[in-house]
Amino acid sequence: MTPNSDPTVQPVPASVVRQVDAADTTLHNPQRAVIALGSNVGNRLERLQSAVDALADTPGLKVVAVSPVYETEPWGVDPASQPSYFNAVVLVRTTLPPSSLLERGHAIEEALERVRDEHWGPRTIDVDIVAYQDVVSDDPLLTLPHPRVHERAFVLAPWHDVDPGAVVPGHGAVTELLATLGHEGVAARTDLELSLPE
Repeated sequence: MTPNSDPTVQPVPASVVRQVDAADTTLHNPQRAVIALGSNVGNRLERLQSAVDALADTPGLKVVAVSPVYETEPWGVDPASQPSYFNAVVLVRTTLPPSSLLERGHAIEEALERVRDEHWGPRTIDVDIVAYQDVVSDDPLLTLPHPRVHERAFVLAPWHDVDPGAVVPGHGAVTELLATLGHEGVAARTDLELSLPE
């Protein structure tokens, strides 16, 4: 059998070749994104590490930095009503558009048994896109930057650790926002660490 005699092999249309070549050029221009992780159900540290590992295994995405772990009070509810959270922030470079990154985040949540049955309820894992480059968007499916990030010390504190010069588009420098909010209910867990995938 000659190399081209396999009846299952079809020629690739020129238009598809052009699309693939065009997409390939984006691999040389990755975008910065900030992803916040949180867990207050089960083995919280293990869930955060699993989410970091799953992000690192995502084609078109490279994990650049992982923040220290913080233990924080639940946000938006009576702190006594549910367990405290472990939170962290992951910086990534990615060729995925925001919508695909959101889909990946939801897939990771599903794989780690996230249940969405209560607003601000307990969860095994939260994977939130906090910022994507300097994009500002009010798309209800994915608002960028995250609509409440400037009010959340549990995101700003770990974000500041991995990117002290960070700015929340439309709201200002993370350093200044964090200084205004303070660290009440947000404690660094220096005894815990997430590993940066190789």
